Amino acid sequence: MPPDLRADPPSDLRADPPPDLRADERAVGGTPSLGELLSDISADVSALFQQEVALAKAELRDTTQRAARGSGMLAGAAMGAHFVLLFLSVALWWGLGSAMGRGWSALVVAGIWAVVAAILAWRGRAELKRVRGLPDTTDTVKKIPHALQGHEEKNS
Repeated sequence: MPPDLRADPPSDLRADPPPDLRADERAVGGTPSLGELLSDISADVSALFQQEVALAKAELRDTTQRAARGSGMLAGAAMGAHFVLLFLSVALWWGLGSAMGRGWSALVVAGIWAVVAAILAWRGRAELKRVRGLPDTTDTVKKIPHALQGHEEKNS
């Protein structure tokens, strides 16, 4: 025997009408109850949060893809620059080697690179000490509980 197609669908298949249709139905039927208003607010806030999360995901995906492409290109450029410095160092080594001997010229080139490495390490360490994390985001997130409870004055 075929199922009765006129019967109500299971509750998990029923969709709530959009908020604007619910408002139209109430306008015909009268003033909405407090429960209906709270339900509407809850549905609207939920939809807003879902849309914001979807937007954030889309922006993050796009930003991540662009950053990955840019990072790959920078890595290729760094590898090319490494080879340029390598061959320039060999040329300097050979050029100085004709004047002072290959062994001494190798030490001079190695000393130059040791000074460059020390300066870069010193500057890099100073930059890393200045990293503060996410101070603005942390401050904003700490304010959310007070704002939700209606105690914005505690955020000051």
